[in-house]
Amino acid sequence: MYFQKARLIHAELPLLAPFKTSYGELKSKDFYIIELINEEGIHGYGELEAFPLPDYTEETLSTAILIIKEELLPLIAQKKICKPEEVQELFSWIQGNEMAKAAVELAVWDAFAKMGKKSLAKMIGATKESIKVGVSIGLQQDVETLLQLVNQYVDQGYERVKLKIAPNKDIQFVEAVRKTFPKLSLMADANSAYNREDFLLLKELDQYDLEMIEQPFGTKDFVDHAWLQKQLKTRICLDENIRSVKDVEQAHILGSCRAINLKLARVGGMSSALKIAEYCALNKILVWCGGMLEAGVGRAHNIAIAARDEFVFPGDISASNRFFAEDIVTPAFELNQGRLKVPTNEGIGVTLDLKVLKKYTKSTEEILLNKGWS
Repeated sequence: MYFQKARLIHAELPLLAPFKTSYGELKSKDFYIIELINEEGIHGYGELEAFPLPDYTEETLSTAILIIKEELLPLIAQKKICKPEEVQELFSWIQGNEMAKAAVELAVWDAFAKMGKKSLAKMIGATKESIKVGVSIGLQQDVETLLQLVNQYVDQGYERVKLKIAPNKDIQFVEAVRKTFPKLSLMADANSAYNREDFLLLKELDQYDLEMIEQPFGTKDFVDHAWLQKQLKTRICLDENIRSVKDVEQAHILGSCRAINLKLARVGGMSSALKIAEYCALNKILVWCGGMLEAGVGRAHNIAIAARDEFVFPGDISASNRFFAEDIVTPAFELNQGRLKVPTNEGIGVTLDLKVLKKYTKSTEEILLNKGWS
């Protein structure tokens, strides 16, 4: 197909409550919807997940949208694309900028699924009709507040809870949740808040029957993670380190982890994510789908890949109402006995709720990719 037009919709959704990690605090989801329109009038949608500040990765929302406009969209302008996997190769000469690449590439996948009159999930080989999902809870002021939140989400049906931890908000928080919920599937996410000097503290987490400890050390480190994994019975999970299947191979060879948090945006899109999922399955590495506070478009893409057989552990996908009072897609994603339904309609399986989207839109820009088309 040829893509003839792009629409960049800048929107900002307020969060129901601030989300705090060791990186900082977010009070809203600031993002872009990337809409691509082909010569047959098929619309494909991707979501740009880069954060406003370069703390999680080097990318920011402003740098990523610049790369999309000045580098990525010109590459697909008037370019015949025969299959969505070609986009990764088309973008391969550009170093980094995975989130920018993912936003455009995922819109292409959506368009191809719609052209083939298939759901995206079915197109990529997913078999599940619904998926188990977990919930991620940011850093809280005190143990009592945390326990109230965990209880709230358990009552809603979430069977797996991830706790954000940081120095001085770790052991007592994890201990309190485990004591109150002895059977709960529980994990801790450090977001690179620790180093080798914190070994005794991290070793202490071994006693709380955690599913895993996510990203305890730096975002570029594989060696110290390997050193730590050898001394813990609890699985280490890598997140920020993983940008490609080569990173997963390196982590596996070194023994840096036994689990991978796979985020479509962080690895450059669907093609890369599928390769990572297949590698993990082949090498018996637990792989699961992470979240980046996605609005409905990003959430739909996550659900599609999480419906594949490699994904047996509940991801950080959650229902629409976990973060937002109203979502930008219809139907919104609703939790049913701890599970989310995998959309079966064509493409990502949901449509933009234009009324809601308009309410939260900051700007819209249209770009002609074929100057002879209007």
